[in-house]
Amino acid sequence: MPLTPATEADLAEVSRQLGRPVRNVVAVAARCVCGKPVAVQTEPRLDDGTPFPTVYYLTHRAATASMSRLEAGQLMVELQDRLAVEPELAAAYQAAHEAYLEDRAKLGDVAEIAGISAGGMPTRVKCLHALGAHALAAGPGVNPIGDIALARADWSPQVCACNVDD
Repeated sequence: MPLTPATEADLAEVSRQLGRPVRNVVAVAARCVCGKPVAVQTEPRLDDGTPFPTVYYLTHRAATASMSRLEAGQLMVELQDRLAVEPELAAAYQAAHEAYLEDRAKLGDVAEIAGISAGGMPTRVKCLHALGAHALAAGPGVNPIGDIALARADWSPQVCACNVDD
Protein backbone atom coordinates (compact mmCIF):
# COMPACT_ATOMS: atom_id res chain seq x y z
CA MET A 1 0.00 0.00 0.00
CA PRO A 2 1.50 3.36 -0.94
CA LEU A 3 1.79 6.02 1.69
CA THR A 4 -0.65 8.89 1.32
CA PRO A 5 -0.10 12.42 2.58
CA ALA A 6 -1.97 12.95 5.84
CA THR A 7 -5.00 15.21 5.42
CA GLU A 8 -6.49 17.37 8.16
CA ALA A 9 -9.23 14.73 8.53
CA ASP A 10 -6.58 12.00 8.89
CA LEU A 11 -4.74 14.00 11.55
CA ALA A 12 -7.98 14.58 13.44
CA GLU A 13 -8.80 10.86 13.30
CA VAL A 14 -5.32 9.84 14.44
CA SER A 15 -5.52 12.35 17.30
CA ARG A 16 -8.85 10.79 18.28
CA GLN A 17 -7.37 7.28 18.05
CA LEU A 18 -4.39 8.24 20.22
CA GLY A 19 -6.33 10.40 22.64
CA ARG A 20 -3.85 13.25 22.14
CA PRO A 21 -2.76 15.62 19.39
CA VAL A 22 -0.54 14.00 16.76
CA ARG A 23 3.03 15.19 16.31
CA ASN A 24 4.85 15.52 13.01
CA VAL A 25 2.83 12.96 11.07
CA VAL A 26 3.61 13.29 7.38
CA ALA A 27 1.69 10.40 5.88
CA VAL A 28 -0.76 7.62 6.50
CA ALA A 29 1.23 4.42 6.13
CA ALA A 30 -1.73 2.02 6.22
CA ARG A 31 -5.49 2.30 6.26
CA CYS A 32 -8.42 0.22 7.40
CA VAL A 33 -10.65 -1.19 4.69
CA CYS A 34 -13.03 1.69 5.56
CA GLY A 35 -10.29 4.24 4.83
CA LYS A 36 -9.41 5.39 8.34
CA PRO A 37 -5.72 5.50 9.33
CA VAL A 38 -4.21 2.40 10.92
CA ALA A 39 -0.53 3.38 10.92
CA VAL A 40 1.31 6.62 10.28
CA GLN A 41 4.70 7.82 9.13
CA THR A 42 6.35 10.47 11.29
CA GLU A 43 9.25 12.83 10.72
CA PRO A 44 12.49 11.69 12.36
CA ARG A 45 12.77 14.93 14.34
CA LEU A 46 9.85 16.46 16.21
CA ASP A 47 9.11 20.18 16.07
CA ASP A 48 10.76 20.68 19.46
CA GLY A 49 14.00 19.19 18.09
CA THR A 50 13.66 15.80 19.76
CA PRO A 51 14.95 12.90 17.62
CA PHE A 52 12.15 10.43 16.93
CA PRO A 53 13.37 7.09 15.54
CA THR A 54 9.93 5.48 15.27
CA VAL A 55 9.03 6.46 11.71
CA TYR A 56 6.07 4.07 11.53
CA TYR A 57 3.64 3.36 14.33
CA LEU A 58 0.17 1.96 14.80
CA THR A 59 -2.59 4.36 15.78
CA HIS A 60 -5.72 2.25 15.33
CA ARG A 61 -7.06 1.10 18.70
CA ALA A 62 -7.98 -2.43 17.60
CA ALA A 63 -4.57 -2.88 15.93
CA THR A 64 -2.63 -1.66 18.95
CA ALA A 65 -4.72 -3.80 21.30
CA SER A 66 -4.07 -6.85 19.14
CA MET A 67 -0.31 -6.26 19.15
CA SER A 68 -0.42 -5.77 22.93
CA ARG A 69 -2.16 -9.13 23.34
CA LEU A 70 0.53 -10.79 21.21
CA GLU A 71 3.25 -9.18 23.32
CA ALA A 72 1.54 -10.34 26.52
CA GLY A 73 1.31 -13.83 25.01
CA GLN A 74 5.11 -13.94 24.68
CA LEU A 75 5.30 -13.72 20.88
CA MET A 76 8.29 -11.40 21.17
CA VAL A 77 10.18 -14.01 23.17
CA GLU A 78 9.34 -16.70 20.62
CA LEU A 79 10.47 -14.52 17.72
CA GLN A 80 13.64 -13.44 19.52
CA ASP A 81 14.48 -17.12 20.03
CA ARG A 82 13.85 -17.82 16.35
CA LEU A 83 16.25 -15.04 15.32
CA ALA A 84 19.00 -16.87 17.20
CA VAL A 85 18.52 -20.16 15.34
CA GLU A 86 17.13 -19.20 11.93
CA PRO A 87 19.82 -17.42 9.89
CA GLU A 88 17.43 -16.68 7.02
CA LEU A 89 15.00 -14.96 9.38
CA ALA A 90 17.83 -12.99 10.98
CA ALA A 91 19.13 -11.91 7.55
CA ALA A 92 15.66 -10.80 6.47
CA TYR A 93 15.24 -8.87 9.73
CA GLN A 94 18.59 -7.16 9.10
CA ALA A 95 17.33 -6.20 5.63
CA ALA A 96 14.13 -4.83 7.21
CA HIS A 97 16.26 -2.67 9.51
CA GLU A 98 18.16 -1.31 6.51
CA ALA A 99 14.92 -0.64 4.61
CA TYR A 100 13.56 1.23 7.63
CA LEU A 101 16.68 3.39 7.81
CA GLU A 102 16.40 4.14 4.08
CA ASP A 103 12.77 5.21 4.53
CA ARG A 104 13.71 7.49 7.41
CA ALA A 105 16.64 9.01 5.49
CA LYS A 106 14.17 10.19 2.84
CA LEU A 107 12.50 12.29 5.55
CA GLY A 108 15.70 13.83 6.89
CA ASP A 109 19.03 13.14 8.52
CA VAL A 110 19.13 13.01 12.31
CA ALA A 111 22.67 12.25 13.45
CA GLU A 112 21.62 11.39 17.02
CA ILE A 113 19.69 8.34 15.83
CA ALA A 114 21.91 7.26 12.95
CA GLY A 115 21.80 3.48 12.60
CA ILE A 116 18.90 3.12 15.05
CA SER A 117 15.60 1.92 13.64
CA ALA A 118 12.67 0.70 15.74
CA GLY A 119 11.15 -2.33 17.35
CA GLY A 120 14.53 -3.77 18.34
CA MET A 121 15.77 -4.21 14.77
CA PRO A 122 18.10 -5.65 13.67
CA THR A 123 18.94 -8.04 16.52
CA ARG A 124 16.08 -7.85 19.03
CA VAL A 125 12.32 -8.11 18.97
CA LYS A 126 11.22 -5.29 21.22
CA CYS A 127 7.96 -3.73 19.96
CA LEU A 128 5.40 -5.51 17.80
CA HIS A 129 3.48 -2.25 17.40
CA ALA A 130 6.38 -0.63 15.52
CA LEU A 131 7.25 -3.80 13.61
CA GLY A 132 3.65 -4.39 12.56
CA ALA A 133 3.33 -0.77 11.44
CA HIS A 134 6.50 -1.12 9.35
CA ALA A 135 5.19 -4.32 7.80
CA LEU A 136 1.91 -2.61 6.90
CA ALA A 137 3.70 0.42 5.46
CA ALA A 138 6.31 -1.53 3.50
CA GLY A 139 4.09 -4.38 2.37
CA PRO A 140 4.49 -8.13 2.80
CA GLY A 141 7.98 -9.58 2.62
CA VAL A 142 9.93 -6.55 3.85
CA ASN A 143 9.74 -6.99 7.63
CA PRO A 144 9.43 -10.69 8.45
CA ILE A 145 8.84 -10.20 12.18
CA GLY A 146 6.14 -7.62 11.50
CA ASP A 147 4.60 -9.97 8.92
CA ILE A 148 4.50 -12.82 11.47
CA ALA A 149 2.91 -10.56 14.09
CA LEU A 150 0.25 -9.39 11.63
CA ALA A 151 -0.45 -12.98 10.58
CA ARG A 152 -0.99 -13.99 14.21
CA ALA A 153 -3.02 -10.92 15.14
CA ASP A 154 -6.71 -11.17 15.92
CA TRP A 155 -7.16 -7.95 13.93
CA SER A 156 -6.85 -7.17 10.22
CA PRO A 157 -7.03 -3.95 8.22
CA GLN A 158 -9.29 -5.91 5.87
CA VAL A 159 -12.04 -6.14 8.52
CA CYS A 160 -13.25 -2.81 9.87
CA ALA A 161 -13.10 -2.54 13.66
CA CYS A 162 -13.03 1.25 13.79
CA ASN A 163 -16.08 1.67 16.01
CA VAL A 164 -15.41 -1.22 18.39
CA ASP A 165 -13.89 0.88 21.19
CA ASP A 166 -15.72 4.16 20.57
